[in-house]
Amino acid sequence: MHSLLLGLAAALAWGIHDLCVRFVSQRTGILPAMLIVFATGAILVAGTALTFGGWQAMTLPATRLAGLSGAIFALGSYALYRAFALGPVKLVAPLVGAYPVLSLGMAMLQGQPVGPGHWLAVAAVVGGVGCIAVFSTEDDGSPVNLQAAAWGLAGAVGFALTFAIGQAAIQAGAELPVLIVTRLAAILLLLGLALLARMVQLPARKLLPLLVLMGTLDALALGLVIYSGTLPRPEFASVSASLFGLVTVVLAWLVLRESMNRAQWISVAVTFGGIAYLGF
Repeated sequence: MHSLLLGLAAALAWGIHDLCVRFVSQRTGILPAMLIVFATGAILVAGTALTFGGWQAMTLPATRLAGLSGAIFALGSYALYRAFALGPVKLVAPLVGAYPVLSLGMAMLQGQPVGPGHWLAVAAVVGGVGCIAVFSTEDDGSPVNLQAAAWGLAGAVGFALTFAIGQAAIQAGAELPVLIVTRLAAILLLLGLALLARMVQLPARKLLPLLVLMGTLDALALGLVIYSGTLPRPEFASVSASLFGLVTVVLAWLVLRESMNRAQWISVAVTFGGIAYLGF
């Protein structure tokens, strides 16, 4: 149950973060924006890690896993930004939120008991957020942006791998050191890509406060999900965190005035039902 609650808190933080991504990705370069976001998160995590320590428990295998998790997280986040730059929230968010199927599948391969009820609940979560995209497309009559959809699915794969590898790193080392290594690896990869693409200029000054907020929300959400690796059934945190796509769609309805019809609200109820089942 604790893993589920951590995932729900992460979903709220990521939902707000992704609404900001939709705004930022259409107004500045993706790599420079991501560097600001990730650097903010790294500073916050580093301050906590230096204060509370735990470095003596950090092992070489944990460091390697954390570095790999960070690199994949950077790539998954880049796919997320690209998807939001190309497609509407109500299409991209549900697609990115489809990663629980991969998370639970990897948990099953690691020997975790996964019953039919769990798969039905995951199907409800993924199906619920997927229906939002389907009904939205039918409502406005616009064709699906295949490029945005492909980037969204790439983001889903990246996040599933990030959470699984990050939770394994936590189990092999210590929570806070793993988080800071994860962040540093992500920043180094993004910096390398930015240098190769010659995109190292700072975003517009008026966007910096929003990027700092995004970095804070992102660090909080990722920390909650990875920390769940110390609790029973950590894959439940990954599944419930997938609700961020639903949070983003609802926020887009409130803030961006994207339409929500009755079928979409029914999908919201189905998704919440799946999440609730995982708590028992």
